Amino acid sequence: MGAPRAAALRSRAAMRVALGHYIANGVSVAFGLLLISGGVHLVLGTIAATAASVGVIVTAPPDLPGPRRGKLLQMLPAPLIGLPLFFLVQLLHAAPLRLGLLLVPATFLAFLAMAWGKRGIPIAIAVMFSMIFSMATPKPVDMAEAVQRTLHFGLGAALYVVYAVLANLALNARYRVQVMADLLLSLAALMRTEARQFTPRDDADDIREVPASLLGQLLREQAALADLLQAARDIVLESPRTPRRQRLAGMLMTVLELRDLLLASELDLDALKSHPGHAAALVEMRRILEELAADTTALADALLLGRQPAVVIDRRSELSAIRLQDAAPESLRGHAGPTPAVLARGLASRIGHINDEVMRLSGLARGDREPDLAVVRASWQMFVSPTEWSLRPFLALWRWDAPPLRHAIRASLAIAAGYGIALALPWGSHEYWILLTIVVVLRGSLSQTLERRNSRVAGTLLGCVFAVALLSAHPTALALLVAMTLAQAVAHGFAVRRYLITSVAATVLGLVQAHMLNTGMSPTFALVERVADTLIGAALAWAFCYVLPSWERGQIPALVARVLNAQARHARLALGLGQLRAVEASPELEWRLARREAYDSLSALVQATQRSLSEPRAVRPPLEPLEHLQAHSYQLLAQLSAVKSMLVLRRDRLTLAEIEGPLARTAQRIEAAIGAAPSSGPAMPDAAPATTLAGPIPLPDPFDNDISPWLLRRLDITTGIAAQLRDDAARILQTLAEEGPEPLPTAR
Repeated sequence: MGAPRAAALRSRAAMRVALGHYIANGVSVAFGLLLISGGVHLVLGTIAATAASVGVIVTAPPDLPGPRRGKLLQMLPAPLIGLPLFFLVQLLHAAPLRLGLLLVPATFLAFLAMAWGKRGIPIAIAVMFSMIFSMATPKPVDMAEAVQRTLHFGLGAALYVVYAVLANLALNARYRVQVMADLLLSLAALMRTEARQFTPRDDADDIREVPASLLGQLLREQAALADLLQAARDIVLESPRTPRRQRLAGMLMTVLELRDLLLASELDLDALKSHPGHAAALVEMRRILEELAADTTALADALLLGRQPAVVIDRRSELSAIRLQDAAPESLRGHAGPTPAVLARGLASRIGHINDEVMRLSGLARGDREPDLAVVRASWQMFVSPTEWSLRPFLALWRWDAPPLRHAIRASLAIAAGYGIALALPWGSHEYWILLTIVVVLRGSLSQTLERRNSRVAGTLLGCVFAVALLSAHPTALALLVAMTLAQAVAHGFAVRRYLITSVAATVLGLVQAHMLNTGMSPTFALVERVADTLIGAALAWAFCYVLPSWERGQIPALVARVLNAQARHARLALGLGQLRAVEASPELEWRLARREAYDSLSALVQATQRSLSEPRAVRPPLEPLEHLQAHSYQLLAQLSAVKSMLVLRRDRLTLAEIEGPLARTAQRIEAAIGAAPSSGPAMPDAAPATTLAGPIPLPDPFDNDISPWLLRRLDITTGIAAQLRDDAARILQTLAEEGPEPLPTAR
């Protein structure tokens, strides 16, 4: 029974990958390569088609799933910069010294494109490809051949730019559905992890509210979801004018609400676990959460397969049946907090809100519900990434400690070293492979470089075996073109998902491309040569990570300040008094923007902390206070989500006169604690009380009475967490100041 189930799960996972938007994009890129190369082959011949295919391969890296608006601007920089560099390399083929003098400064300028972040990385790679693949061509016999080859390269690049814009336009509707499905799968994974917290524990278990390993997984999954959310916003929220687009946009907004509800669902869980009769209730809540995750996964699968999603079962009745008997009265004597039975009902109620939102997701996908068009229209342009190019990132990087500038210097030095070594090797005529390995392996952080290094070496070994087997069969030109097309589809489709697969396919693509450019090449010699070149290139990329390094500790102070400022602004808007009277579009939009920044800033800090684990111990930031700050930020978001839910969904059961003052005071205290720039010194005690409440107050049943006391309790906890955040930040900055900005690395 276990083996068939495991096989079925693997089959479904493979299906989701195969039907995802990255694979669709890879197939689109490969079809463009086949169409353009085949067309040029029929009209101008094999040699022209080979050069045109290089133009396609060089232009393709920036062609990623994205909105229709700005697609042309994203595609143009790579061929416009790459074309003259391709031509200059052709002219300097026979002059190794002058070619090296071109490669090093051109590499520096190309890698400066990484100052634009995710938009700039594929352009930097594409520009480097233009020079490296130009080196892979035979030396031109004269100027006429260099010009002709460059024109064919430019023809392939120009045709592909047109094709990429049209293909993105044609696939836009499918991309919207696919990225929405990927988002739902990520949400379902987070939901299952949240459900694990409802596991009853015994005395031997971790007594913390959230075990460290589980909290780490929650933070990583929240960070992954935040990254995917921005990609989804850019595609799904673009021009939601048709009913289908509006429903998908409505589903995206529902996912945002679900993320908040999932955070709030774990509140008070620790207090409930301490009750001896908690096990049955927790098991039932976990079961329902896991079933809701399964419903979300099934909805994603239906979207990918183009099927009508099934109706989601309403589990409110199951949740209302969950009961927990209170302890004996004598055991609760002197206990000012809520009783376990009340906590159980509160937890079940919050899971009920998750149930309602999953049902809303299903209704929107089925067309049974209409989206909130006011929210969708307000979010359309405010939540998508800009598509125009700005000079601000370029102007801001001219600081010695700027990571993009250091990475550009590091990359140019690595290319210089790799080119010098390649010229000294017996097979120096194929020096481009070492440079190609450096370009695809060397990244801005040590952790990313190590991951790429290992994948590149393993992928090259496998790819060489496949390529030699293919070339040893002496296939026809048409068969080689088909092989290149398949390799391009796999390499492009898995570049973001799993680089090992991309490395295998890219090796096959590179060797087949080199074989077509250099007829008569010996496959056996290529195997030994490519493996040696790959090992040299990977070693150089790894070694140059330690040249002008940008350790993560250098970014931590700015990231911590960003987290605190974002949390303070989000708290101020979440606790705003205007929402007590009317949920207006403008305040809600401002709060949504603040919420996005709170999640995004925490995600950036989590990712930086994770990357620092691969760095030498001597340069790692203080991990323990960083983990505490991340945990407290996570808890603050959860508490504010619960408060926001009360203010919006249960506003009719609040006494406004009783809560207006505490709301304002809580916002002020949080602003005072974490709104200003954090100090690097020890935390100072507050002159005013750190809490909102003057003392413990009785908490009535929240289902039968006014819930204002419960909201005041949340405000009290929120104020305390903000004080802990301030102390965490002070500890982090004090440790960094004592150790210095960049201590010398020592052995691990």
